[in-house]
Amino acid sequence: MSQKINLNAEELKGFLTYIHNNNQLLISRHLPAQTVNIEGEAGGGKTSTVLQLAKELDMEVIRKNLAELEDVSDLVGYPCKEHEVISKDNTTKKWVVEGSIPQYITAGYRPTGEKRMTHAAPEWIQGKDKPLILLLDDYSRASEKFIQATMTLLENQSYNNWKLPAGSFVLLTSNPDNGEYSVSALDNAQKTRVINVNYKFNVEVWARWAEKTGIDGRCVNFLLLHPELLEKNKDINARTATMFFNSLMSIKEFSTELPLIQQLGEGTTSPEFSTMFTTFINNKLDKLVTPKDMLLHDNEPYVIGEIRSCIGVGPQYRADIASVLATRLINYTIHYAENNVINQKVTDRLIRYATDDIFTNDLKYIIIKKIINANKQKFQKLMLNADVVKMAMK
Repeated sequence: MSQKINLNAEELKGFLTYIHNNNQLLISRHLPAQTVNIEGEAGGGKTSTVLQLAKELDMEVIRKNLAELEDVSDLVGYPCKEHEVISKDNTTKKWVVEGSIPQYITAGYRPTGEKRMTHAAPEWIQGKDKPLILLLDDYSRASEKFIQATMTLLENQSYNNWKLPAGSFVLLTSNPDNGEYSVSALDNAQKTRVINVNYKFNVEVWARWAEKTGIDGRCVNFLLLHPELLEKNKDINARTATMFFNSLMSIKEFSTELPLIQQLGEGTTSPEFSTMFTTFINNKLDKLVTPKDMLLHDNEPYVIGEIRSCIGVGPQYRADIASVLATRLINYTIHYAENNVINQKVTDRLIRYATDDIFTNDLKYIIIKKIINANKQKFQKLMLNADVVKMAMK
């Protein structure tokens, strides 16, 4: 029996990229392509991760929710009768649908009398000639007729006389059979036809995604401070939390809109989640220094003072807030480097964080290691700085 491996969103993208590339080698050797079943809690980010991957691979995604389809023909096409025709010189035979026989006769073909039942290509595949990702959502909630139809698709990337474009990729998503979802456990015949992956939400991976997609930084800080709200609470997931955060986009000053924020939170997440968020605001934790200021603000003494004010010193030191600021600085810097030149001013600011006593030695090491590993070419000066090297060797 196949086993599941545990992967977060970034690990899953890397894994799926490998499987996709390996499938091309398998197909070139006339071996069947492999399919991955991504199992995880609803709203955790399975589908959105696949959509991100498709964008990176420049592939179209055809998404079919098997629990919502009513007729199996919507997935695999309608049965139809085909007739064999042969050219006038008896050298070329073709199978054509009944309605197109007259035009073939006009072109010089004649029917041979042979007939067969087959399936017309479904509408969603017609005209597609570039590699695509066929994403079959809610596989474990599909009825038996859809399960049987997909078995052929999984093995051959085709159904009767139509096939997916060369280089395509079939992926499944499903919810766990843990008693909390109305699902059917995959039997051995299904499990042994796919590579099973268990998708695990990871708040730091989500924070990196949020930095790139423009989620309000105050909300990112909140979730980094309270990862248990998503990692251990099955009633709230990344989808609902992100919906809540996006609903706050028009609110510039959170403290003036606490009743509204509480209502939005209860309508999207839960009373507990929204109450913790308003407590976060009341404690002025939505006022933490931004990573943009940490990296780019012209007044360095002011920024250093703001950081120290946020994390405290001595007995008042807040390790949790220091960790949040370090994570935000790492993610913002990596994202900034993707589209900007890393000048000496930015390099000097990072050297300051690596060598000053603002952060603990452990956090300084993590900040520098992750930033350099993300882009060694752009952060070469940082990597070769003698003081940074000395810090890293401690």
